[in-house]
Amino acid sequence: MSLLLLLETSGKNCSVALANAKSIIDVRSAAAEHFIHAEELHGLISTLLQENEYSFRSLTAIAVSKGPGSYTGLRIGVSAAKGLCFALTIPLIAVDTTEILAHHAYTVYPEATLICPAIDARRMEVYCALFDEKLHRLKPDTSMIIDEHTFTFYNSQQFVIVGDGAEKCRPFVDVNVSILNILPDASMMFKPTLKAWTESRFEDVAYFEPFYLKEYVPGTAKKNSL
Repeated sequence: MSLLLLLETSGKNCSVALANAKSIIDVRSAAAEHFIHAEELHGLISTLLQENEYSFRSLTAIAVSKGPGSYTGLRIGVSAAKGLCFALTIPLIAVDTTEILAHHAYTVYPEATLICPAIDARRMEVYCALFDEKLHRLKPDTSMIIDEHTFTFYNSQQFVIVGDGAEKCRPFVDVNVSILNILPDASMMFKPTLKAWTESRFEDVAYFEPFYLKEYVPGTAKKNSL
């Protein structure tokens, strides 16, 4: 039986989950205004395994949220995932954080035809992407300053903005737009992780790095729209 360990540390929520090929088995998480990932992550993993009567050797793969998100959180999560995969000689799966949020938004709003994950990047900036009702990616992850031009594209579609940057988008959208202001969590990773697992989409443990995104954006465009 496959046993997958899921790690989500891209934001202030540090969370871990166990899953098999059918569903999430159990979840543990810890969150605070400051980052507590370095102190909490390995304890959460050990507690999760022990309380569900599994050992580290029971694991068949580890999935980690690869970003975009907090530099600190991503470094800690990816380092832990790589270390465990190397020690246990098991595959590493990386899942885009915006994809995790999009999957969760669709479970909450199955009528949505357009989903925009929005990850807080301080001030009026967000890391965002765009997905359709089949969770196909329409726009790549990008760093964006939110203003009155950002959401002019959605028209009358069933539009959902999801993530811990969603609330700062509210002043610039119609009242009918659904706002789901949440932090990513390991419990949201099941579907994209299972898809990667069944397709054998694994990362090179030695060379894999988090997807920071902002490092690769040369500047801010004058007009911001998806």
